[in-house]
Amino acid sequence: MNYNFDEIIDRKNTYSLKYDCNKEYGMPEDVLPLWVADMDFKAPIRVIEALKEISEFGIYGYTRINDQYFSTLERWYSKYFGRRVRKEWLIITPGVVFAIALAIKGLTNEGDSVIIQKPVYYPFSTMIIKNNRKLVNNPLILKDNKYVIDYDDFENKIIQNNVKLFLFCNPHNPGGRVWTKEEIIRLADICVKHNVKIVSDEIHSDFIFPGYEHTVLSDLKPEYEALTITCTAPTKTFNLAGLQISNIWIPNERIRKIIENEKSKTGYHEPSITGLVACKAAYDSGEEWLSQLRSYLKGNLDFVREFIKINLPEIELIEPEGTYLVWLDFRKLGLSDEEVDTLIVSKAKLWLDSGKMFGEEGKGFQRINIACPRTVLEDALNRIKTAMNSSVFKKEIDKLSE
Repeated sequence: MNYNFDEIIDRKNTYSLKYDCNKEYGMPEDVLPLWVADMDFKAPIRVIEALKEISEFGIYGYTRINDQYFSTLERWYSKYFGRRVRKEWLIITPGVVFAIALAIKGLTNEGDSVIIQKPVYYPFSTMIIKNNRKLVNNPLILKDNKYVIDYDDFENKIIQNNVKLFLFCNPHNPGGRVWTKEEIIRLADICVKHNVKIVSDEIHSDFIFPGYEHTVLSDLKPEYEALTITCTAPTKTFNLAGLQISNIWIPNERIRKIIENEKSKTGYHEPSITGLVACKAAYDSGEEWLSQLRSYLKGNLDFVREFIKINLPEIELIEPEGTYLVWLDFRKLGLSDEEVDTLIVSKAKLWLDSGKMFGEEGKGFQRINIACPRTVLEDALNRIKTAMNSSVFKKEIDKLSE
């Protein structure tokens, strides 16, 4: 089957966070939203059919995972990542952020330090602060259009702050890095040395561009496996976020019991039947859809790269190695964050994720979601071009350079 990712689907009035919540977020009604990380593509046809089947069955009782569900996951991770997983390692949660919160609450005490690497997915910071832990930042360094890690700073921050937990993002959101095996080993060895537990958020691991390879941290050494919680989900891969299903892998029995206990405290026990059914159908029958989607997204990335090169030379694309989230550098314009936001929202009529959401290191950047029909992406980039070429904007830039 050939999938039509060029199809434009009207998502308004579907309870969509992306399309129906402009007013709540202080956005104009006429903005084009390319911010939150869900896709504007229909899920694989077999997922839709499986959900229809369970809907028509008409009984939506309490659920548990079974051997068939686990076997599907086992096959997927073995085929694409060479992983050896066990059923007893698996904990189902409604989302990866939910699992991160459980880890923070279960593996640290109030006032303990948790380290992250900004600019990074902003719920990392939110969960640390909301749970009354100390946020410690090991900033990533942008070098030659690529983020790298300051390992000395990472270890020094761990020692100085008695860090208990590390939230690792791989592939990195929003920087697009797919960390190499060597980079991961250097980080994880430091964590082992200082007994720092790791939550490895690998939700974007199915989106790796050609020339790069995802490395599962916990699989590299037995000592990593003993201190790592690996967070995965079909939700980014197959556009199932609203179905609330994530597969969390915890080989260490003691850590797993701690997380299970924290999950019990929330009152969440049985996963959604729709989430389980969709996940299984996606991993069983969604490979061809995903293969075509990856090709389409590469085409979108190629389009963005070429468009910026020709039409927006003042903006720099931070070349992504993975994910469908693209990190754009507006700093050459010499504008404040507020001015960049005004350019994007008020003049270009776009809704992107402002870089400052990802920390101080994200100031001057914008994150754009390219998982949309190419005509929509072209419209978005043309809006930026038109806004930047407007006489009013050029006058404002001239004033700043005087």
